Amino acid sequence: MAKPLLLFVVLILISLIICSSSATNYIVGDSSGWDISTDLDTWLVGKKFMIGDVLVFQYSSVHSVSEVTKENFAGCNTSNVLDSSKNGNTNFTLTKPGDRYFVCGNRLHCLGGMKLRVNVENVNGAAAGSPAPAPSPEGGASFTPSSKSKNPSFVPNFALSNIHVGLDSMVLVILGFLFFAFSLV
Repeated sequence: MAKPLLLFVVLILISLIICSSSATNYIVGDSSGWDISTDLDTWLVGKKFMIGDVLVFQYSSVHSVSEVTKENFAGCNTSNVLDSSKNGNTNFTLTKPGDRYFVCGNRLHCLGGMKLRVNVENVNGAAAGSPAPAPSPEGGASFTPSSKSKNPSFVPNFALSNIHVGLDSMVLVILGFLFFAFSLV
């Protein structure tokens, strides 16, 4: 009985390690895609971007996507970009911690809210150069301003967490449960 239980615990620990290192592909805007009508602030709620994750931008021929600096992001300046694409399906792999900035190449679309800032965290969960967050005075809630409205949005803290669970981790957990169950018979 002790050996199957030990093996089960080892499989769970391995799956947790794999789980914490699994990359996630995020389709920006989900089914709405990268579009002027997509509320990107709402799309961001609950997402936690880690090194290795991939942002997938899917958009029509009237749009493009450009990665820009913080300064160019603020003013929707698309004349000096870090990277740009207009093929309708663009992937950006998040390779280092910190903020990344993306805008539509059409400045009017960007000014209309078609821009995205993501904060990429290290594997340990901290962004580059970020101090630990201060405790929330509201006791479990935070206020997040929206660029599409003048009113702040109320977002519970539990909605801001995101667990990266890969298929490989789930398979290991299921196999562990099956092994444990059959060892008891």
